[in-house]
Amino acid sequence: MLVAERQKKIVELVNERLSIRVTELSKIFSVTEETIRRDLEKLEKEKLLLRSHGGAISIADEQSEISYTEREITNAAEKRAIAVEAVKRIQPGEYIVLDASTTAWYMAKELPDQPLTVITNSIKVCLELSKKEHIKVISTGGMLSPKSLSYVGPLAERSLTMYHVHKAFLSCKGVDLKGGLTDSNEWQALLKRQMMAIADETILMVDSTKFDSQTFVQIAPLADVDCVMTDHLDETYRATLLEHAIEYEVVPVLK
Repeated sequence: MLVAERQKKIVELVNERLSIRVTELSKIFSVTEETIRRDLEKLEKEKLLLRSHGGAISIADEQSEISYTEREITNAAEKRAIAVEAVKRIQPGEYIVLDASTTAWYMAKELPDQPLTVITNSIKVCLELSKKEHIKVISTGGMLSPKSLSYVGPLAERSLTMYHVHKAFLSCKGVDLKGGLTDSNEWQALLKRQMMAIADETILMVDSTKFDSQTFVQIAPLADVDCVMTDHLDETYRATLLEHAIEYEVVPVLK
């Protein structure tokens, strides 16, 4: 197979599947992983796909990420109520990580100005916490995702591996009993997965519309979470969480 033909088929596969791994492409085309990486580098320069950690994603998938402004007004009362209760779980002097969710931003607004170290990939969280002199803020850096106003990509992921935190507070696009935690954007999913890996405890903050929903990329199985905070939880999920010894908190919402 000619190089141009292989690269054309790579683009077709990425667009069809939305994302694909280097290892899989290497097997499909019977070439080395290094050859595939060179192909992906060339195709990214031609703006035909986007390279990700260990593979590539479709340009269309990157565009599927919902804008921050849209997320900010969706289920705002529920997210704010969850954030208020989540803040109560933080002790002075702790090290925590916050993702780029709007719930995490509400947490940043609610956090008292006390000794605390916060790692985040969210520009909005950084700006909010910059007003509080006793809170030390560490930004992951990385490639800017304009829609989510956050940093993503290999640099952001690598920076997280340097740290260890007491608690990770994060959200996701979908929660499903079989599929676990999922997100529509691969870069965000990979970063959330790394946040969980460096934390002693993971607190999942999701409004009830996220349940029984499974989006594109798995972040982690539900069993990997230590606590679920939400505004409503049906009996099936309550039973599953209890079975896995996962704490849950149902937060009242005033509208």
